[in-house]
Amino acid sequence: MTDKKKDKKESISESVVLDSSALLALWNDEEGADFVADLFQKGKKIYLSFMTVMECRYRIWENIDRQESDKFSAYLDLLPIEIIWSSEAILEKATEIKANYNLSVGDSWIIATAVMTSSLLVHKDPEFEQVKALLPLKPLPYKPKKKIAPA
Repeated sequence: MTDKKKDKKESISESVVLDSSALLALWNDEEGADFVADLFQKGKKIYLSFMTVMECRYRIWENIDRQESDKFSAYLDLLPIEIIWSSEAILEKATEIKANYNLSVGDSWIIATAVMTSSLLVHKDPEFEQVKALLPLKPLPYKPKKKIAPA
């Protein structure tokens, strides 16, 4: 797909689903945070899967502590977002995605949410490239892979 076609496909979506990686990029001010912040400035309809909220909260809790996870939850209350909870249609789509692609259960829920809301999926996860035929994707800069030092 040419860059022009890719840009057109991305611009068609008036709504966006943020993957956990994109939301954490904003929270941690990582590379790509400016793009995510700009989505709010442009007035895009921004959705989060319930799974995104759970993934972010447990990662912050696990890596820092519960208090920081609670702060993150309060931060979400300030953002103009809509959390999409499970539904039968999203469950069916997530099941189909998980059965047909090499993805985690959480990623399958998040992708299903984007498909069912006809939204652009913003992410930092190279594994999502395998579903690019299902929905428009906007990858943010991927984190460099950690090199393992030779023994």
